Amino acid sequence: MGILAWIVFGLIAGVIAKLIMPGKDPGGFIVTIIIGILGAVVGGWIGSALGFGSVTGFNLGSFVVAVLGAIVLLVIYRMVKK
Repeated sequence: MGILAWIVFGLIAGVIAKLIMPGKDPGGFIVTIIIGILGAVVGGWIGSALGFGSVTGFNLGSFVVAVLGAIVLLVIYRMVKK
């Protein structure tokens, strides 16, 4: 996928992760994009390592993996920022 596609995909995954785990987080739009993009990468890595799948493009499986990865990163981000 192109860089613009990863940014859009990451933004959507980050927003969904924040909707699933609401709360006060430092950072705004840029942090949401970063968490979403890194979440897609982390989710893809974990999914591949465990045999569940990876982020391969704009499809439902990749989206679920990206959102789960973003949630994991959001939890870690909140623990570090405390």
